[in-house]
Amino acid sequence: DPTLDTAPAEAAAASAARRPSRPVPRQLPPPPAAFVGRDDELAALDSLLKEATDADRVLVISAIGGVGGIGKTWLALHWAHEHLDRFPDGQLYANLHGFDPITTPLPASTVVRGFLDALGTDPQEIPADLEAQLGLYRSLAADRRMLVVLDNARDADQVRPLLPGSATCMVVVTCRSHLGALTATHGSRCLALGALPDDEARQVLTRALGQDRTTAEPDAVDALLRRCAGLPLALGIVVARAAARPDFPLSLLAEEIDDATHRLDALTAGDLTTDLRAVFETSYRALDDRTAQVFSLLGLAPGPDISLPAAAGLTGLPGPRARVLLRALEEAHLLQQHTPGRYRMHDLVRLYATERGHTLPGDLSDTALRRLVDFHLHTACTADRLLFPHRQPIRLDPPAPDAGPLPMEKAAALAWFDAEHPSLLAAQELALEQGRDRQAWQLAWTLDAFQRHRGHVRDGLTAWRNGLTAADRLGDPAARATAHWLLGRTRADLDENDLALDHLRSALALFEQVDDAAGQAHAHRSIARVRARQGDHRQALDHAQRALRRYGTLDNPVWEANAFNAVGWNHAILGNHELARRHCTQALAMFREIGYHAGEASALDSLGHVARHTGRYAEALDHYQQALGLCRETGNTAQVADALLSLGAIHQALGHATDARESWQQALDLFRSQHRTEKARDTQERLDALGPNAPLTPAGPTTSTTVGPPPATPRCRPGSPSASSRPSA
Repeated sequence: DPTLDTAPAEAAAASAARRPSRPVPRQLPPPPAAFVGRDDELAALDSLLKEATDADRVLVISAIGGVGGIGKTWLALHWAHEHLDRFPDGQLYANLHGFDPITTPLPASTVVRGFLDALGTDPQEIPADLEAQLGLYRSLAADRRMLVVLDNARDADQVRPLLPGSATCMVVVTCRSHLGALTATHGSRCLALGALPDDEARQVLTRALGQDRTTAEPDAVDALLRRCAGLPLALGIVVARAAARPDFPLSLLAEEIDDATHRLDALTAGDLTTDLRAVFETSYRALDDRTAQVFSLLGLAPGPDISLPAAAGLTGLPGPRARVLLRALEEAHLLQQHTPGRYRMHDLVRLYATERGHTLPGDLSDTALRRLVDFHLHTACTADRLLFPHRQPIRLDPPAPDAGPLPMEKAAALAWFDAEHPSLLAAQELALEQGRDRQAWQLAWTLDAFQRHRGHVRDGLTAWRNGLTAADRLGDPAARATAHWLLGRTRADLDENDLALDHLRSALALFEQVDDAAGQAHAHRSIARVRARQGDHRQALDHAQRALRRYGTLDNPVWEANAFNAVGWNHAILGNHELARRHCTQALAMFREIGYHAGEASALDSLGHVARHTGRYAEALDHYQQALGLCRETGNTAQVADALLSLGAIHQALGHATDARESWQQALDLFRSQHRTEKARDTQERLDALGPNAPLTPAGPTTSTTVGPPPATPRCRPGSPSASSRPSA
């Protein structure tokens, strides 16, 4: 008979009810002294409290989750103490020690016995059977307006027995694991905590250490905040260590914590509960072996985050299996899926993961990292071929097992490059560091066209400096020639023209040494660009014509069309407008026949320049607008900036001051984001000369074919503003 199981509990409850009064438990620990911020989370708890006061609803449970040290307990206690008046029948609290570096998780029998004592139960009336004890606890909590705080839970199974059955109670649970099972069975509301924002983290230090001390050393405070990365426990440890030495400068502590290899050693306040490494260790020990290995490998992976396919490549697992293990790390709050399909760790968690990664067997970690580099390289090569099919392909070694490229369509290639760009740069650094020179050089190659397409000039410089180092190590003259050529072209994009010429001359000599006609043409084409930048337009034309002759012997119409455009462009600079128009029109026709929109935009820009400098303003405006539309359509943000600069010039020539200002302001923002300092400076000077309140002058007839010079513009060279980004082979 099931009623026999509850009889002792009912008898004890009836006995307790006959007493004149029952004690009101006040078990909450004191509130945290340095609590700041968390406004959104506090508002979410307030909202749940409102639901909890509705007697028609079921028990409301809030599960506060987050990585160890993120401030779950601080939030729960601060909120609880702010709302004591809403729980007049008492507050129960238990530290369940689910992730305690010293104590094993508390069993339900220990916790419920403490609750019964707090509720005033006579020890003689407490049943011996655990289920009966739990029944008595729920009976005593019935119809009481109480708060139950279950702190540091291990999992849902540890929590469920301790839930009261009354809708008048509210339960707040803190746990490092995501308590999805509790949501499924009891409808708990999950509240995940992230790192504190910078301003709130700064308030923690200022309140604890005092305004005078923090104001006196702003650089040290900035460094401490940067290294604590918004983790409340880390901030608390810093406060404790700084408070222990009030006569020591904060810069000493900042210097100690700045060293990544020993940062976790420094982040301890003297016991295991305030030792950051020990806190992370307890979460790590709760993982199964395979998930723990994935966690450790992720600590070795370069880059700020990692995609699911890249993680599968790193671990050598099928995508679905990798997703399961990554989800397990998410649920343990050791990993965050910050956007769909992309994962990252808190900075300090990652330091711990890296430490764990270095304990893995060398062959395991080396093989995993080789797979990751190969995944990035082969997928980048696939995306590069889809986006820029005119480029001369390179031959890759077969990828490591389980590291094949990610299949993709052309429409997805640019988005993949955008998302993976930081990780690709980090993969190249890793390859170079580990002596995988061939892969390091090949990654520079596969990144090159994308980086120019998006205007990532500084990153391109880094990639090709690494690429040249790798090529020199390989001792391959062809690889060295290509590295010098593309490093020279990148330096030219950064207006480092003398250095650019040094690299381009070295490239030309090496291309001649290996009898590479295409390479020679590329070098001449790039030298022409640099000479034009330096104002030596006849030398620029000579090198452009040499490139055209060599490209004419090769079966690559994109390269040849680029050369026609370059020759036409240099004729335009020299004032040979009819020759310029002829060559650029030929280039435009070739680009359109091929369907190469980036080249088409470049040729239109050149023709716009010719039209503008021969007084055909309406024609120039049409060319520039077409060019801008094509640049935006292809996502070539570098060309977009140049096209906007050109478009602003013709708007100014037509008296459209407002349109000119709008175009130049957009161009300026792009040039600055792309670190193209000379272009940015030139554009700023144009804007300054235009003035903030220049009148909108009505344009005259825009069909004029009158040949004449355009209105003067500040620092206007006798060439198109977009010369520096014209596509090259």
